[in-house]
Amino acid sequence: MLTTKTQVQTVRVLLVDDHEVIRVGLRTVLAQNQGITVVGEAGTMADAILQTQRMKPDVVLMDVRLPDGSGIDACREILGALPATRVIFLTSYADDDSVLAAVLAGAHGYVLKEIDSPGLLEAIRSVAKGQSILDSTVTERALRWLRGVHDLPATPGTDQLSHQEERVVALVAEGKTNKEIAVALGLSDKTVKNYLANVFQKLRITRRAQAAAFFVKRQA
Repeated sequence: MLTTKTQVQTVRVLLVDDHEVIRVGLRTVLAQNQGITVVGEAGTMADAILQTQRMKPDVVLMDVRLPDGSGIDACREILGALPATRVIFLTSYADDDSVLAAVLAGAHGYVLKEIDSPGLLEAIRSVAKGQSILDSTVTERALRWLRGVHDLPATPGTDQLSHQEERVVALVAEGKTNKEIAVALGLSDKTVKNYLANVFQKLRITRRAQAAAFFVKRQA
């Protein structure tokens, strides 16, 4: 009598972190578990995009901040070219701006580096199966942000925003830092700070995440 052996599909993972020691540690942890295979590594945003296009991994395990740019931008570009790829951010940053930017970029998971090995493995498997996961700390922040979107006035000072201020807010919603916004718009860091100060005053808000939430609400 013939028996059929069920084959477990291997999850192919690409590691993206600018610290080699972290990549080695992750590779060691993942190599000890059946069903997950590390197919490549990258230490920069540019290499992350290139390696993803070459290797076509199931899951990209990505840091938020990279030496030549942002993991957020890499995520957006990767998913634009390969929508079937899943992206998990594994990072030390749990601030509202980073979480919001990751969500807007289409990330499927956001976990902190404090996570233990079993938790990380489960996160990778869950995301590979089509689920979206967030670290408990991140979940609380995301929920606060979502509530903030609904609590914002419908059009607070909308008509008062200049075209340049609108552009600055759009880039804030993409997770850009002041320096990155300055480069993108050909402005000085000080000018960007002044624009943001004006935006905060006109929208009656005090935080970048609120400005991003305002932008998202307007696009909905």
